[in-house]
Amino acid sequence: MSNPAEPQTNDPIALQAMLAAERAENERLRQIIKELQRHRFGRRAESLPVDQLLLGLEEAEQVEAEGFAAEHAADPAKREARARKRRANRGSLPAHLPRIEQVIDIPDKICPCCKGMLHVMGEDCSERLDIVPAQFRVIVTRRPKYACRSCEEVVVQAPAAERLVEGGIPTEATVAHVLVSKYADHLPLYRQAQIYARQGVNLDRSTLADWVGKAAFLLRPIHERLFERLKASGKLFADETTAPVLDPGRGRTKTGQLFAYARDDRPWGGIDPPGVAYLYAPDRKAEQPLRHLQGFVGTLQVDGYAGYRALAERNAVSLAFCWAHVRRRFYELVQSGPAPIATEALQRITELYRIESEIRGRSPEERRTARQERSRPVIDTLQPWLRESSPWSARRASSPKQSATRSRAGPDLVASSTTAASRSTPTSSNARLGQSPSIGRMRSSPVPTVVASTGRPSPRS
Repeated sequence: MSNPAEPQTNDPIALQAMLAAERAENERLRQIIKELQRHRFGRRAESLPVDQLLLGLEEAEQVEAEGFAAEHAADPAKREARARKRRANRGSLPAHLPRIEQVIDIPDKICPCCKGMLHVMGEDCSERLDIVPAQFRVIVTRRPKYACRSCEEVVVQAPAAERLVEGGIPTEATVAHVLVSKYADHLPLYRQAQIYARQGVNLDRSTLADWVGKAAFLLRPIHERLFERLKASGKLFADETTAPVLDPGRGRTKTGQLFAYARDDRPWGGIDPPGVAYLYAPDRKAEQPLRHLQGFVGTLQVDGYAGYRALAERNAVSLAFCWAHVRRRFYELVQSGPAPIATEALQRITELYRIESEIRGRSPEERRTARQERSRPVIDTLQPWLRESSPWSARRASSPKQSATRSRAGPDLVASSTTAASRSTPTSSNARLGQSPSIGRMRSSPVPTVVASTGRPSPRS
């Protein structure tokens, strides 16, 4: 059996061409590896977005597919083997898609042997995915006018239908397509204008922007109603992220904040429909969530951002901090070097995740009982273990004043540590000591009641 790595020819020119192609491919793959390493190990400012990495991987996969196509064209056996593998792995196409059947039949149904009539004994059926490219069409609306021959001043005509853009040319479907392309498919308006121009429809970017603005105004009541329905829930998830915003007059952008408030009870059998509402704010001050969540009463799942604490201080909201954020800091400590305390903390948190995976899908009462019986002991032992294991705590234990302060902190200490862990960055000294990133930053002042969470909103237990 021949080695696939061995060249198939001894022609020096062909061998040189193959060598050049291999070197080019190796250089491309090396560049992709460097980008992946920079994304994984580089500083945050130097890390590449995931989409940028996918572009590099797409290029490598395209080159590989091109090589397979050339190889299969020269070797029918390999082409057939890959076709069988492709048929086995592609799965089935969605059942809701319309089917257009095509029958490829033989031209003559006479038996080539005895000249008798052939009968159908079965068939082979295959499916392929087809697409009808989007195309523009013009809706022509005619409104006949009627007059009376006896009364010359009487003219009757059906009223014109209201338009989304008064005096404009788009239908509601056209505006909806522009919105979906811009916000769901991330196609800027100027690129959409270029796509439409290829079909001979010249639409200026400012025209498309006018349509988007008009639609945003008309959709505002729906957005407000959605957010009011979400705030009527007993629990919500909140998060925020930065958003670049144009800053007219300065020639650059400024940083705004986009807050997301979500509800999704499907993973644990809830009956409320899922929903998410986005609200823009110019900054991240605590007054923003206070203004957004005015009237909300229940559990709010958040990260360690201190701006949400003002909600809990009003005694209407209980904050459920995210275990995923706490775990992340311990994980980073373990990855940076030997950290026995962080390693054991990860094992304790992993036990909470294991319990959640086992009870997922059960009724709320069953989950609550399991959490009280199995998860609560893990959490109750986590605080004293962190206190005793921390070198920082050992140094403070010799001071009676510090010991009294820690005693007054009581059960709130572990809550404060989870908050600090989700917002602080571990220092090199912490990494060397193998301690929690929150050690040394814990506050002795009381904090709001904390409901443990393993990454998503859950019924209060």
